[in-house]
Amino acid sequence: MEKIKNFKQYIYNDSYMNIYLPFIWHGFFIALTMSMIEMNTVLPTLITRLTSNTIAFGALYSIMLGAPVIFNLVFSRYMQKFEHKKKFLLFGIYLRAGSFAGMAIVTLIFAKSNPLVALLSFYFLIFTFSLSGGFAGIAYTDMIGKLLPSSKRGGFYAAKQFFNGVGALTGGFMVAWIFKPGSLNFPLNYVTSFSIGAIGLFLGAVGFWILKEPSSIIPKEANGDRWEFLKDVLSIIKGDKGFLKFIIIENMTSFSLMILPFYMVFIKNSFTNYMGYLGIFVIAQITGNIASNFLWAIISKRFGSQAVVRLCIFIGALLPIVAIFLKPFGISWYIILFVFIGFISSGRGIGFDLFFLDIAPEEKRTVYLGIRGTLNILVILLPLAGGIFIRFFGFYATFILVSIAMFTAFFMAGAYKSRIN
Repeated sequence: MEKIKNFKQYIYNDSYMNIYLPFIWHGFFIALTMSMIEMNTVLPTLITRLTSNTIAFGALYSIMLGAPVIFNLVFSRYMQKFEHKKKFLLFGIYLRAGSFAGMAIVTLIFAKSNPLVALLSFYFLIFTFSLSGGFAGIAYTDMIGKLLPSSKRGGFYAAKQFFNGVGALTGGFMVAWIFKPGSLNFPLNYVTSFSIGAIGLFLGAVGFWILKEPSSIIPKEANGDRWEFLKDVLSIIKGDKGFLKFIIIENMTSFSLMILPFYMVFIKNSFTNYMGYLGIFVIAQITGNIASNFLWAIISKRFGSQAVVRLCIFIGALLPIVAIFLKPFGISWYIILFVFIGFISSGRGIGFDLFFLDIAPEEKRTVYLGIRGTLNILVILLPLAGGIFIRFFGFYATFILVSIAMFTAFFMAGAYKSRIN
């Protein structure tokens, strides 16, 4: 109760409330929206209904995770020329909403009659969805960086995470009803879910229209030619050792991201009653996400954001082993797995984002964001690699391989820790 009381005082008494509210409003609706397509549960069940080929499944997730990565450096170079970034954020949000609407239409028309056409359409729509999220994310992070001083960011993220959790939980209960056996038949269940997602994104953007964005500092390199820009990028990578170590650690955690959607595929292949648990798994993941916010806040405050990252890596290393171990006990036990998926999803965002904002200089933040995205190359390769490994070696071998890789990353992150601090 004391935390809730302090939280209310923080919101009502802070002079930055007019800045918090648009982001919190957006956070609520984006969390609700993302529940409608939940990348580790809802989307995998649809894609595996369209194709049983794990390579095709992995390729789709490589596109989804890799599209922002490939173009982030290009977007960041272009955006650093502009004093105001809000227009890019709004354009990205509306393009994502359009992608959601497109997925609803494609699912309605082709999911049953022509799954191949639906699958190919999803490749394009997911690419658009992810690409727009990439440049919107650069604008979003840059706006937070220049609107809020460092002393206000921790409290802001805590407030935003709270309302994100409320939105996600609301979406989770909606998903549970939509996909409850006997509620809506296929493909109307997915059509309904994607349609709600599109509406949620449109509503979430409303708050940003009233947000007054201050002008950004435009670095002198912004109007230089591409070669000068590349030289600037190389000088940052070579000269900022702390940032480079940050990139290495973030890349290593991609192994846990790679395997997350395949847990649902594993469950689908192991149990016939998986659809009855889809909504329950979404709620379990969201509950873990919300409950862990207090834990991550304490760890981050006491030990620093890199400690949050390291604990996330450790939990990510255990999850593949847990997935294998739980199978004989029945599908209901996988609720535990999704609770901890929620844990690491929350911790990863808090740990990496706060750490990044602390180390990236304000005048070059958009360039740093672009470098961060583009150098996360494993995000592109690993989902496809996971699909290939599962196709030829099976789930067990792939899960064990991921676990070994993550434990290796955990110990390497520990070796980096004292030098990053």
